Amino acid sequence: MKPCLLIVDDDEEIRSQLQWGLGEDYDLLLAEDRRAALEMFQSRRPAVMLLDLGLPPNPASPEEGLAVIGEVLAIDKLAKVIVATGQGEKQNALQAVGSGAYDFLCKPVDLEEIKIILRRAYHVAQLEREYRDFQQQLHKDAFECMLGNSPGMLQVFTTIRKVAGNDAPVLILGDSGTGKELAALAIHRRSLRKDGPFVPINCSAIPETLLESELFGHEKGSFTGANAQRKGRIETAVGGTLFLDEIGDLPLSIQVKLLRFLQDHTIERVGGRVQIEVDARVIAATNTDLTKAIREARFREDLFYRLAVIVIRIPPLLDRAGDIQLLARAFLHRFAKEIGREHIDFSPQALAAIQSHSWPGNVRELENRVKRAVIMADSARILPEDLELGSAATAPHAVRTLQQAREAAEREVLQAALERHGGKISPAAVELDISRPTFYELMEKLNIQRPPRESKAVRMTNDE
Repeated sequence: MKPCLLIVDDDEEIRSQLQWGLGEDYDLLLAEDRRAALEMFQSRRPAVMLLDLGLPPNPASPEEGLAVIGEVLAIDKLAKVIVATGQGEKQNALQAVGSGAYDFLCKPVDLEEIKIILRRAYHVAQLEREYRDFQQQLHKDAFECMLGNSPGMLQVFTTIRKVAGNDAPVLILGDSGTGKELAALAIHRRSLRKDGPFVPINCSAIPETLLESELFGHEKGSFTGANAQRKGRIETAVGGTLFLDEIGDLPLSIQVKLLRFLQDHTIERVGGRVQIEVDARVIAATNTDLTKAIREARFREDLFYRLAVIVIRIPPLLDRAGDIQLLARAFLHRFAKEIGREHIDFSPQALAAIQSHSWPGNVRELENRVKRAVIMADSARILPEDLELGSAATAPHAVRTLQQAREAAEREVLQAALERHGGKISPAAVELDISRPTFYELMEKLNIQRPPRESKAVRMTNDE
């Protein structure tokens, strides 16, 4: 469909000339006064309007044209109004721009200049509307700090809503990079403890010799270097939520003390003898198979059942196909704004690469790759190479679905056929017993670049 363009001018000859010059590229609406212009705009909502400031009943004054700008932008603030004014009336054009017009032209207008300005106006209008739609979708799909509308994530959101209002311990399971801490934070923010502290601790990031003191605190003189009494993370979470990440890596000796805290809500500092009551909710998370760890005597079964009153499983990104582009665009807009590249966007090829990648690193990997692409892209369109995804097949711990395996096999077959026939489509399609249009569709779908061929003459005789 042609983009819709509203032309408002009281000169019938100018309207006819513009209709002749622009009719091939645009679906034109023609109006000669303010009333007709507003009726057409209200009815069709064109993204761009070409407006003569001098309209009846007083064409020598810009008042009617300026009034049109104000009323149009009140209906649609993203509309792009390009005004036309006389050579000696530049002040009127500047006033129009100050009132919200996108650009101005001086009469007599040049058709090629109009075409360039119109193309730019439509491009900007499209970017702004896509960004507005994205923000609306982002708000719709956002849950606390989490994004997603796939069935798996909607189930996660439903469970969080149900468990947030009580103090039952929660165990969050999921692969590394899926967003387990965000889920814990969402529970905290929706709980009655939301005004209290949220205290996270990564059990695998602290040496075992220091972990007990870090969790439970210590008394002065309890060990070398303990020069003062110190509260542990559990105590600092009073009135709030303690988040124990990577709980599967907790040493057995400390598992015993944690179990005691979960049973009676009291702790003893290292080197202390006093029982200290602590009112804190506990949420734990791990990417470890705790059932296997219990069988291997690396994790206490009684601690598991204390922690796993409620279990939430965060699905890997590979199982959230509908969320991948939503998350990618969210990261794109965030990083683009941070470095001042608001108009950058994904190319269709980059989106295809994002959708087909296996994402072994889950959401964290996606965030990392998009940030890199925003920084490294040489143009306003991000290309697959800017993402530097590499081969999904060789990525560590990559798991491919049947569809991904099928696409990989199709890609290999098509690329091999193209190489055998020097990049020529027709013989490659004949060899694979498919039509040329089907071959082109598969190339686009699988993001296959046509290899260079020897000469233009060969291309003309074989494929055109």
